[in-house]
Amino acid sequence: MALPVKQQVISWGVVAAGFLAVLWVLGDVLLPFVVGGAVAYFLDPLADELERRKFSRGAATAIIFAIASLLFLLVVVLVLPILVGQIISLVHAAPDFYQSASSALIERFPSLVNENSTARQAIADVLEAARGHVGTVVTSVLSSASAAVSSLVVLILAPVVAFYLLLDWDRMVAQVDSFLPLDHAPVIRQLAKEIDRTLASFLRGQGTVCLILGTFYAIALMVVGLNFGLIVGIVAGLLTFIPYVGALVGGAMAIGLAVFQYWGGTEIVDGETLSVATDWIRIGIVIVIFVTGQVVEGNILTPKLVGSSIGLHPVWLIFALAAFGSIFGFVGMLIAVPVAAMIGVLVRYASLRYRDGLLYKGLAGRGEEADN
Repeated sequence: MALPVKQQVISWGVVAAGFLAVLWVLGDVLLPFVVGGAVAYFLDPLADELERRKFSRGAATAIIFAIASLLFLLVVVLVLPILVGQIISLVHAAPDFYQSASSALIERFPSLVNENSTARQAIADVLEAARGHVGTVVTSVLSSASAAVSSLVVLILAPVVAFYLLLDWDRMVAQVDSFLPLDHAPVIRQLAKEIDRTLASFLRGQGTVCLILGTFYAIALMVVGLNFGLIVGIVAGLLTFIPYVGALVGGAMAIGLAVFQYWGGTEIVDGETLSVATDWIRIGIVIVIFVTGQVVEGNILTPKLVGSSIGLHPVWLIFALAAFGSIFGFVGMLIAVPVAAMIGVLVRYASLRYRDGLLYKGLAGRGEEADN
């Protein structure tokens, strides 16, 4: 006999509360295990494909991690020094950016020179508020990122966890399946398949799109000669998982840097004042790069790699990232997408059950069923 509904709700509620409590208490400790689990989940289809090609699970796992280690070393040797150098240069150039922007605003809006003008006061208030928020955000991001990147525990333990999880992935899934309550196992398996399909579309598909676009933007902008092109490409690639946000933020950064770098003006060389014309061609090329990226992403990459629908609305995704990041920190941001996908699938299932139930149909629904 199945448990009463009330007792089932209490049991599943206790499980959910226990999960959140463990996440709250052991957030920092769980970081390498969450990262390792995400890597193993991302690579599992590749291991399954190698198994279909007559490789053992152990050999498939060893091959994947050998290739991943080689790619990681290449990134460290070739990309990391350039990235660090551009970040340092960007920090040093920030005062010049601010000064140029201020001069351009004053030139176009002379009333800003007047300290008592409403426009000057409004802009000053906005800049002051923005500077405070940006400083807080940058400090938080840098502290979290530096803790995650510089921690030897994460760098050493996460790959080890990922290796063993990938090696035993199918066995663990079968073991978990064997513990499902028999009365609800078919429904749980159906929901688990929908959650897996959503996560596969988003994490694997959208992750691949982010990697391709980020690489394209970074290489194209660096080839054009744009300063800090690698940073812009990485930022645009990372934000691509939110539709249009990556292109808007990356495009705004790139175009702003291009205008600053290629805008005409005067330079003093050997005591002589020389006029430099605005390089509209390079500014236009930067714009074309982001337009091309969006066309390719919208018409080729996303339809092929992600699919037409993944069941995660951008607003719901942003809310999940903000909420879990605020409550559970960096680890919360890592698990926000899987939890958001799970909640989305459960809400859709509950809405279907609600529409089939008496609470929704009522007596009118019974009358319609009798007529049919």
